[in-house]
Amino acid sequence: MPAPSNTPDLRGALRGLDRRRFLTVSAAATALAFTTGLPRTGAFASPAASPSAITSDPFTLAVASGDPLSDSVLLWTRLAPLPLEPTGGMPPSRFDVSWEVARDSAFRRVVRRGVAAAHSEFNHAVHAEVRGLDAATEYFYRFRVGQWISPVGRTRTAPPVGAAVSSLTFALASCQRYDQGYYTAYGHLANEDVDAVFHLGDYLYEYAVNASAGARAYSEPLPAHLNHETVTLDDYRARYGLYKSDPDQIAAHLAHPFIVTWDDHETENNYAGDNPENSVPPEEFLVRRAAAYRAYWENQPLRLPQQPTGPDLKLYRRLKWGRLAQFDILDTRQYRTNQANGDGWKVPTAESEAESMTLPGLEQERWLTDGWRRSKATWNIVPQQVTFARRDNPNGSGTRSMDSWDGYPASRRRVLDGWKASGQSNLMVLTGDVHVHYGLNIHDDFDDLSSPVIGTEVVTSSITSGGNGAERPANWAAYLERNPHMKFYNGLRGYTTVSLNADGAEITYKNVAQVSTPGAPLTVGGRFFTEAGKPGLVEA
Repeated sequence: MPAPSNTPDLRGALRGLDRRRFLTVSAAATALAFTTGLPRTGAFASPAASPSAITSDPFTLAVASGDPLSDSVLLWTRLAPLPLEPTGGMPPSRFDVSWEVARDSAFRRVVRRGVAAAHSEFNHAVHAEVRGLDAATEYFYRFRVGQWISPVGRTRTAPPVGAAVSSLTFALASCQRYDQGYYTAYGHLANEDVDAVFHLGDYLYEYAVNASAGARAYSEPLPAHLNHETVTLDDYRARYGLYKSDPDQIAAHLAHPFIVTWDDHETENNYAGDNPENSVPPEEFLVRRAAAYRAYWENQPLRLPQQPTGPDLKLYRRLKWGRLAQFDILDTRQYRTNQANGDGWKVPTAESEAESMTLPGLEQERWLTDGWRRSKATWNIVPQQVTFARRDNPNGSGTRSMDSWDGYPASRRRVLDGWKASGQSNLMVLTGDVHVHYGLNIHDDFDDLSSPVIGTEVVTSSITSGGNGAERPANWAAYLERNPHMKFYNGLRGYTTVSLNADGAEITYKNVAQVSTPGAPLTVGGRFFTEAGKPGLVEA
């Protein structure tokens, strides 16, 4: 694997360092932080350049918002007149970008204004944390630099922590490989009446995108530098420019605040902690991971505590929606032990069932279960990446996915024991990754499906990944037969909405018939209900 072209001396300096020291010694983390590429501050800060240096619209990627709190929301944009170029077509200077938040889309009732710096070191991304807002309120926002004004986004704040909340509706999205189809589902999602969207990973894919954009079959060719796997910081930045320029995805971000977490493809397929997919030296992979994590933060509506330090980025975090819901957003990639049995679908062994195996890492396991013990919410919801409930292979081979929680059953057992010890009653796990819709009951003991159902897992299909799909894939009947706790399975593309109140949750799986051509209508693939205090999916 080639070294990142923008960090040649970094790669050389890192050779010979112990793998574990990479992750634990602060000097190594600092060395990996691209210190030569961080903005200077104080007296050494670069002066702002004149906006007249920006000669074409820099808001091609529009705007986004995320991580709503009761008094605050994060606003995002990135200046990129040429979004498919690694630099975005911007000069290597700092630009001051003004922002404003209003109660109305015409901005007659502006409530907050400010200025945020767009540093070239951060690819001219802007992360503006707006505070002092009213709780449970809809707002509109926009950015301005010189003569250029961004599109208007809509967002909303959360209710006060501890407040009684009558209802909440949110959407789930996942897995949007650009060259495998059009983001039609996002166009429909933009028109949904939801309070927030949870993106559950694979926002980006590292694979090459050819000149015709694969299944999109563009007649005007894409730049050649997109036609190889992402490795360097420039690679990841250009790929985000491509993905985020899609008009349907822009529409969804304009309409709703997003709460994001990653899976593997934002960096590399099926990596585990500091273990790459392929056999490359650890210093090579961790430089790549640092580039991927930095580009992820630059292109997502994430707050300052999520800004990466070298190859590390603390993405797991907790959000609350009054007393109705607590969201414990997990990162199941960065801290996991390496997949057992060589990864893939394998028969479980002593290696995969070892107590030492952990998917979120032991610290994050404790953080999750400690949070449940302190929770005052009616619903405790865990947005995360890979399938939590057991899945036995429908082909009868006895294999299970070593990349999912099935490959880490001791970790799953510790989490479920923590759930039971918390005394809570309404557990919902939200999942992406597998490119299909599932509805799964979570049993106390998957070896004994007569054991109590203690939670519900909602798995949303992909936006495009896997191509068009089918409502009933070839293994549909066998999957349901071998996994009786699987109450729903649909293989079309789409997204999912969940509506909560104190009595229960309604889950609606939504589909588009094809993604190979744009404009497919939206249909409901299935609708289920789970009653508060009585876990388990019932067809609605």
